[in-house]
Amino acid sequence: MADSDNVVDFTVKKGERIPRKPLGEYSEVDSLREAIARDGFLGTAMDDKNQYGPVSMMILLLIVATITGLVLKLLSR
Repeated sequence: MADSDNVVDFTVKKGERIPRKPLGEYSEVDSLREAIARDGFLGTAMDDKNQYGPVSMMILLLIVATITGLVLKLLSR
């Protein structure tokens, strides 16, 4: 593999200081269930592959917070 294969092309628009990375893969679906079936839960939440990315990210946050709270509760005894 050449070194140029690992280079990410960032573009800077006029008046901006921070370069933007190219947009990822995105396509709309009809429901959250269809989004998870097609792109997977982590693909929807972490990679924003459809319009349900923010919703699934909140669900993921709720799951992680619940697990963290349970672990802290069990360790505090």
